[in-house]
Amino acid sequence: MEARAVARFIRVSPFKMRRIANLVRGKVVSDALNTLHFSDIGSSEPLEKAVHSAVANFMNNEKAGKVSPEDLVLKELRIDGASMLKRFRAGSLGRATPVRKRSCHITVVVTDEKTN
Repeated sequence: MEARAVARFIRVSPFKMRRIANLVRGKVVSDALNTLHFSDIGSSEPLEKAVHSAVANFMNNEKAGKVSPEDLVLKELRIDGASMLKRFRAGSLGRATPVRKRSCHITVVVTDEKTN
C-alpha cells in the first residue's frame, strides 16, 4: 500500500531541490527524515515537510493500522518545475536584464517494505 503527498509552488529552484532530493531518494523514511532535518542546505525544510505529510497520509489510511512508520520507504521522490516569476533588474548602460525566479513542485510517494 502506498500514500502520496504533493507540495506545489515551492519557491526554491528545481535544481537546488533536486540536489537534496538525490540524497534521500529510495531510503527508509526515518533515515531520510534524519538526513533532511540535520542538513545545512536550506531547501531541505520544504522537502522534510512533504515527507512528513506523506507519512501522515499513509498512517491515516484505514489499511495502515498494523504498519509502523519505521517500516515505510520513499518509493518515489519527484521534483518538477513550476511557474516562474519574471522580474527585471538594472543592467549596464541603462538596460533592463530579465531575472527568472523559479519554483518547483514536490511529489513524495511512500510505501511499506512488504510490497517493494
